[in-house]
Amino acid sequence: MQTIRITTSQNIDIDYEVAGLGERIVAYLIDMAMFIAIMIAAIIVMSATGGMENKIVWIILAVVYATLFVFYDLICESTMNGQSVGKRVMKIKVISLDGARPRFSQYLLRWLFRIVDFSLSSHLCGLICVAVSDKSQRLGDMVAGTSLIRTVPRTKMNNIAFKPAEDNYEPVFAAAANLNDQDIELINEVINSYIKTRNSVLVYNMAERIRELLGVTTPPEMNDMLFLQTIIKDYSHIVAQADVL
Repeated sequence: MQTIRITTSQNIDIDYEVAGLGERIVAYLIDMAMFIAIMIAAIIVMSATGGMENKIVWIILAVVYATLFVFYDLICESTMNGQSVGKRVMKIKVISLDGARPRFSQYLLRWLFRIVDFSLSSHLCGLICVAVSDKSQRLGDMVAGTSLIRTVPRTKMNNIAFKPAEDNYEPVFAAAANLNDQDIELINEVINSYIKTRNSVLVYNMAERIRELLGVTTPPEMNDMLFLQTIIKDYSHIVAQADVL
């Protein structure tokens, strides 16, 4: 299992599982299959409506189709948080190696270098770069400072230490309400990373930052891992109760 380490804006190191070459290829094939299906559907509709003989309609459809095909990856990745339809199906996404959300300029660079990775080299450049690079990057990723990761860890849910809160649950740290979904997602990633790597320093650093952010102290019997699990449970319960109200 190949991983890369990303340092977030909170100076927390997170290990992500890198998307494999096979997953990239399947995601690409799914996207291509979607375009083929659209083409077949358009031909069927044109045949049924008698539009096959209208050259102007054909030209318009061809221009629209070609435009969507060329700009598909750029549009999808910049509007779907680093994913195309194929990538979403395969549960992989583009991330920035600086720990921030990828900027449009990074998506643009990845898209521009598709010419080298795929078109000019008949896909060989992209395939070779992904296969031999340390972070499974194609040339466009190297230039843009991005990589593809799995959005779902291999760790199963029943191995994760926290569980959804019961209806009658009483939050231990009411200040957890001051967090947001991104904070909880980061805490969850830290827990998942610990499960995979057993890096206790990662848990300690995250716990210290959350305690400082919320201005809370933990009971002597509560270790850092239990504290993070409790924060997630408290936040989930508080948000759920707010939605009900």
